[in-house]
Amino acid sequence: MNTFLRWAAVLATLAAILAAGTPAGVPPEAWRLFAIFAATIVGSILRPVPAGAIVFLGVVTIAVTGALPPAKALGGYSEPLVWLVLAAFFLSRGVLKTGLGRRIAYIFIRAIRKSSLGLVYALAGTDVLLASFLPSNSARAGGIIFPITRSLAEAYDSHPGPTARRLGAFLLFAVYQCDVIACAAFLTGQVSNVLAAKFAHDIAHVDLSWGTWALGASVPAIIALLFLPWLLFKLYPPEITSTPDATRIANDELIRLGAMKRDEKVMLAIFAIVAGLWLTSAWHHLDYTVVALVGVSALFLSNVLTWDDIIGERAAWDVFLWYGGLVRMAAALGETGLTTRFAQASAAYTTGWHWPAALAALLAIYVFAHYGFASITAHISAMFTPFLVVLLAAGAPPFLSVILLAYFSNLGAATTHFGTTTSPIYFGAGYLSQKDWWRLGFISLLVTLSIFSVFGLLWWRLLGWI
Repeated sequence: MNTFLRWAAVLATLAAILAAGTPAGVPPEAWRLFAIFAATIVGSILRPVPAGAIVFLGVVTIAVTGALPPAKALGGYSEPLVWLVLAAFFLSRGVLKTGLGRRIAYIFIRAIRKSSLGLVYALAGTDVLLASFLPSNSARAGGIIFPITRSLAEAYDSHPGPTARRLGAFLLFAVYQCDVIACAAFLTGQVSNVLAAKFAHDIAHVDLSWGTWALGASVPAIIALLFLPWLLFKLYPPEITSTPDATRIANDELIRLGAMKRDEKVMLAIFAIVAGLWLTSAWHHLDYTVVALVGVSALFLSNVLTWDDIIGERAAWDVFLWYGGLVRMAAALGETGLTTRFAQASAAYTTGWHWPAALAALLAIYVFAHYGFASITAHISAMFTPFLVVLLAAGAPPFLSVILLAYFSNLGAATTHFGTTTSPIYFGAGYLSQKDWWRLGFISLLVTLSIFSVFGLLWWRLLGWI
């Protein structure tokens, strides 16, 4: 499709929604916001210009048309999570620049040494362990796991571009998909799970404690974590599948690197302090983003990173522009009440159905609606309550409705390159095309939904919960 046709599709989306007319009870500016958001998503898929430029144009259009006041249209760039994504890129830059990333990578390679699939299991296991008590997938998978994953790819001379499929594309995508499962596995898997638990208590009088959440997710999550990387290994195999000489290569490279240099030691110390502060946030109550920005500041002041390094990290600033814009659009759309109307309209199609059929249909609508959200938090905030209400009205059991909505809220982030805070970090590394990301993300979502639906239901029945 040439550029003209791509632009035509974007503008046609905008025009079609506006031409349909504003539904009764919906403010005109809210309908304009929806039209611009939908056109922006179409533009991000078709890309007549880079995705960052599409979102930038969308933000400008929202302000010009009065769909949002300028301060609110630009409000996404003040969101702490958006700055946390930016800081994760800078921390990763420090790990790579100092050579610490390569050293860590070779230590991992020496320890695991068997296969690229084994690397995914090792990194995913680390992420899941951290998810049991670190309630920020951005800090965990973005700030801790991502730099190591990227370093492992580069240790095998796999970089964005012609060598991406050598190892990096498979490694980064598989690790990201495992992080999505880790988000669903614990109440502390990501920050808005607590919000879902609060809604569950307030509306359905169901208590989702840490133990209940983890016990309910344990069997389906373990199965998904074991099966999905293997499936992706078959569907999207890296060129390097076996590493029989990894131990020798790793030892040779570690000898060549020699003793740790000054910048490596500083980077390691700052990395350890940042990770430690993230892990102990319940004690000192410092925001994850603040901790990350302090870490970046320390890298700058210690001259590990120069200001040119920071402003020259083009991928980071590109992600900042498009992710900040999408976060604001999605949040504003939720505030208009359109998502509540969407839930009510969806429920109307299931009127008179037996509750199992209604439950399945409404859950499918709920989870695939994540294509329109730039974070799990935005999805839960906007749609968890209205969909829980309509599920209960359809006669679905309260506990089953709550636990499926809670897990599916996280699993839906598998689909897009903006589905949760960590997706733009992993996608922004440049190893996968958007087409491959969306195609494999859709497959991954179907797999995890099936596993949680089948094995989850069997497990919960065995526990006597349903």
